[in-house]
Amino acid sequence: MEILQRIQDLIRQTTVAEIMPRFLSVGANVKADGTLVTEADLAAQRVLIDGLQQIINCPALGEEMSAAEQRQLWQNNANGLWIIDPVDGTTNFASGMPHFAVSVALIQNGESVLGVTFDPLRDEMFYAKKGGGAFLNGTPLPLRRNACHSLREAVAAVEVKYLRSGTLANRMQNLSPCRSQRNMGCSTLDWCYLAAGRFDVFLHGGQKLWDYAAGALIASEAGGQIATLEGDDFWSGKHTFKRSVIAATDTDIFNAWLKWVRANQ
Repeated sequence: MEILQRIQDLIRQTTVAEIMPRFLSVGANVKADGTLVTEADLAAQRVLIDGLQQIINCPALGEEMSAAEQRQLWQNNANGLWIIDPVDGTTNFASGMPHFAVSVALIQNGESVLGVTFDPLRDEMFYAKKGGGAFLNGTPLPLRRNACHSLREAVAAVEVKYLRSGTLANRMQNLSPCRSQRNMGCSTLDWCYLAAGRFDVFLHGGQKLWDYAAGALIASEAGGQIATLEGDDFWSGKHTFKRSVIAATDTDIFNAWLKWVRANQ
């Protein structure tokens, strides 16, 4: 666990030095893809890249790099690649809403083997190592088991905006099979809340690599099951840079959720 501890220490230090001093006092710029970037994103990414490469010396892919650079890094570094989201939930961060996170993963041969996501405002550090379980501040995940007994009782994390199917988006909004649904604007924490048992099911139409790299591992290591709208093996397929998500923590609820989502596309 020494490497995971070093990653956590680096993320905490970066958050204290580069992110939190800018919270409530930084402006945001609009990138070419329509998303926001702040000085905190850029400064934190630089520090994280330097620090992570001192922990394990392999290339790093950050959200704030150009698309061409990201794809080149992905194609040429199958044996090891750091994936960094320096501030996930940038819109929340820039607007002063207290819900954002820093997320880091190490990917080898197309799958995450280490993942850490930190919520600095709640001092919640979620982390996992492939085959080693998932934890929140040292406590094994999930925190809550069998919180609901049917899909009708489930609390869902759903990002309707990115669902490609208008039919599915409409039915999620008007005919949801779940008790309640939330969209909190920070995908990396959606994964962690699923892993912790705060959410029962999760649906997203197209997450970026840095949105899911750490979280998918944390959720899986907490006992969650994950698939995509296109197939049952989450890590397979060509949609590396934009991957859909269907996930749940309970097997029976996952099967019911998967069946409902796919039937309503």
